Amino acid sequence: MSDGTELYTVGQLARRSGLSVHTIRFWSDNGLIVPTERSTGGYRLYDAAAVARFDLVRTLRELGIGLEAIKKILARQATVAETAEVHARALDAEIKALKLRRAILRTIAKRGSTTEETVMTHKLAQVSATQRQQVIDEFIESTFAGITLDDDAKVVAQWMRELPDELPDDPTPRQVDAWIELADLVTSEDFRQRLRQIALAGTSPVASRHGYELRSLTLEHADRAVAESIAPDSAEGRSVLNRIIKPATPAGERSELHRWLETVADAQVERYWQLIAVLNGREPDPSAMPAFTWLLAAMRAHG
Repeated sequence: MSDGTELYTVGQLARRSGLSVHTIRFWSDNGLIVPTERSTGGYRLYDAAAVARFDLVRTLRELGIGLEAIKKILARQATVAETAEVHARALDAEIKALKLRRAILRTIAKRGSTTEETVMTHKLAQVSATQRQQVIDEFIESTFAGITLDDDAKVVAQWMRELPDELPDDPTPRQVDAWIELADLVTSEDFRQRLRQIALAGTSPVASRHGYELRSLTLEHADRAVAESIAPDSAEGRSVLNRIIKPATPAGERSELHRWLETVADAQVERYWQLIAVLNGREPDPSAMPAFTWLLAAMRAHG
């Protein structure tokens, strides 16, 4: 203390800083803060600058920064800002992983999954964005292979590929469930065959004549008939049917239209679109299947 600078022993520093004696010695032994000097008895002594360094180290450690990174900061090989940015990005990734893990656990709890289902749920939910997109791309390409799609069908096929780049940072159990269900759906050979039949049906002349307008009229009138509990085979049901399909439509065309509707009004295809919407953070459109089921029943009843 010949220069008048106040020096602190390890014990005094511990009381002043709130750190344990063991921690102070450990950091000192690791070269983070070297003693300012030693007493005649060999005890470590630290000046005010060293105390400030201990405060900095404690703060950085509480923020989760490792000792090696702290050494670089103290040696001026890296700035606090640079180190903080690196660790903030690492924490972002860790938080994202934890949120995904939480969503998976909630999904497992809700589903009452078996051991095998739990393992599969975890694996599917952690598939990377690239791998998820590859699953969907392969599904679309194999399903439509050998089919000449018109411009509208090409647009629809492109829409069917629209997965989000990543599951959200805080995925809901509903979104985890949606990905698991979608992965199961696109591996179903039955679903692939249904989708091929729909694509082939889209080339029918009746589809181009009635497609978009028929959907709009069905959602307007048949949906209301369902809501009002109008029986498809009733006289009132015939009246609703006539608002959707003109009574003057030739019998052959009506029959062809009926066959086309039976092919394209598919609950699983609609479910595909609902799952894509959930994964993209959108609320799915209300189901159109009740309206089309009503329409098909009315067409069978009234010819």
